[in-house]
Amino acid sequence: MGDNSFGTLFSFTSFGESHGPGIGCIVDGVPPRVPMSEAILQPYLDRRKPGQSRFVTQRREEDQVEILSGVFEGMTTGTPVAMLIRNKDQRSKDYSEIARQFRPGHADFTYQQKYGIRDYRGGGRSSARETAVRVAAGAVADRVLKAALGENYQIRGGVVQIGPHGIDRDRLDWNETGNNPFFCPDPVAAGEWETYLDGVRKAGSSAGAVLEIVADGVPAGLGQPIYGKLDSDLAAAMMTINAVKGVEIGGGFALSALDGREAGDEMRAGDNGPEFTSNNNGGVLGGISTGQQLVVRVAIKPTSSILTPRRSVDMDGADVEVVTKGRHDPCVGIRGVPVAEAMMAVTVLDALMRHRAQCSLFDG
Repeated sequence: MGDNSFGTLFSFTSFGESHGPGIGCIVDGVPPRVPMSEAILQPYLDRRKPGQSRFVTQRREEDQVEILSGVFEGMTTGTPVAMLIRNKDQRSKDYSEIARQFRPGHADFTYQQKYGIRDYRGGGRSSARETAVRVAAGAVADRVLKAALGENYQIRGGVVQIGPHGIDRDRLDWNETGNNPFFCPDPVAAGEWETYLDGVRKAGSSAGAVLEIVADGVPAGLGQPIYGKLDSDLAAAMMTINAVKGVEIGGGFALSALDGREAGDEMRAGDNGPEFTSNNNGGVLGGISTGQQLVVRVAIKPTSSILTPRRSVDMDGADVEVVTKGRHDPCVGIRGVPVAEAMMAVTVLDALMRHRAQCSLFDG
């Protein structure tokens, strides 16, 4: 059991390592006759690629996506879509000194314990480099969802907290996420984060982040009521992303502090059926979408690769002091936004296809 695949009816299988020749994925279950091309998909990859500001890793990768199958004359054919992204800026020598050391906070020790061998070059398969192909798969899913759900559908994401510094929700403007290097929906907070992260970098350390991903235009009825709940699928999807240590749906942990009269999402009669007066449950009740905005927040730990010496052990069991060289994100959560958006798209499309497979059999 390799566990390199995600999804049920719409699924993708990823392959490749950080310092190998390339990374890629095979996306299965793609409906036919959806407009698709490398030019359509590339903007999604461009949002995630490294080296775009001083606040992310300076590894220079073009992240050019190549479609190998499943697309003909600009349309999906209904067969698997295979995509490849070639690695072009590896510096494996940066990792030679830690080939026998376990970096604190990394998967070095656990991979060695599980497999008895590991690729120490940039973490190999455990590297966040793998997330580029998730964005490619998510881009395919997003294009299918746009075709299926229409103009009201949209997935947006942003960083709402870096370290201890959160946004002011009175200033929240999703249109601001493209105007700063943090995908931040609060322009004032974005300016403050520049000063904060510059200090973190100079100290040889790193910072964590909280992401918020929202989906509009998702119909009611998606998800299964018990073991395939939409919110549990979304949480599982987000937890597969590197460095994620927590997921909230809607109000999340804050709901535990509310009075029951506040927490429940009341309804009133509307022109097109019931209308909710709030969305504390993040667009999911009983594991099934309500038709409201889906809201997911993701907590990402500080980047484990830092310049400050850290205590650890080596493969012989001896105490060592580890200094991680190379090019690393001072806050890996920043580039996590397009990745989390991609996992949202894949999960929603899979839920939509499963719902229609079960519940639309006798539709006219």
